[in-house]
Amino acid sequence: MARQKSIVKLDGTIGGITFYKSKEGYLAREKGGVSAERIRNDPAFQRTRENNAEFGRAGKAGKVLRNSIRQLLQNINDSRMVSRLTKKMVEVIKLDAVNPRGLRNVIDGEAELLMNFDFNANGKLGNTVYAPWNKTLDRPTGEAGVNFDPFVPAKMIAAPGGTTHFKLTAAAMDIDFEAEVYVAPIGESIILPWDNTLTAAIDIPLEIPELSTHPLFLALGIEFFQEVNGEKYSLKNGAFNALKIIDVVV
Repeated sequence: MARQKSIVKLDGTIGGITFYKSKEGYLAREKGGVSAERIRNDPAFQRTRENNAEFGRAGKAGKVLRNSIRQLLQNINDSRMVSRLTKKMVEVIKLDAVNPRGLRNVIDGEAELLMNFDFNANGKLGNTVYAPWNKTLDRPTGEAGVNFDPFVPAKMIAAPGGTTHFKLTAAAMDIDFEAEVYVAPIGESIILPWDNTLTAAIDIPLEIPELSTHPLFLALGIEFFQEVNGEKYSLKNGAFNALKIIDVVV
């Protein structure tokens, strides 16, 4: 690896040398590695093919999960969330004790590992919402949701500087990872002032298909706002908004 020192910075491959930009600046290195053709066909790379297959399956599973709550994730700002979720999905797949290596999947793995996954590592729910909640995620009836008894926001919610208001959100996800489809209702509270006034009880009811045979997930989140001249704006582009998987039923 070498640094590019010329005035014109290159990006691409020329004469077997790959030029690219990284966090360390513009770099250059000799192109190398094993050809894709050899990895696809050489028996010596059987383990590599199996690992690649399972990594790809983990990536697809993570994408389906993210798509199911895309509306909420649009208000979350964590550039490494996708890679963190994929890594967790790989862990789930590796615990599949039914299928052979290379064919292991999320359905036969341990989806319970996704319990307590924070979609925003910079704004974790456990460091933000201290008000106790009750959760429901019932496969036979399809009932789901989260509810809070009355609480004082300024005492039970650790809000970032500049916060004037907040909103609680929740989602229940019924996901068929094999078919890459889902049912994922989303609910939210009204926007509430972050102050020392006792709230009313907060109930966010959700409903999923009864007797579903797919993995079920329940997520809880919070979004922060700043009021300016009567308008409420998302605080710091969602940098401190939290969203976490709080229940899993497989």
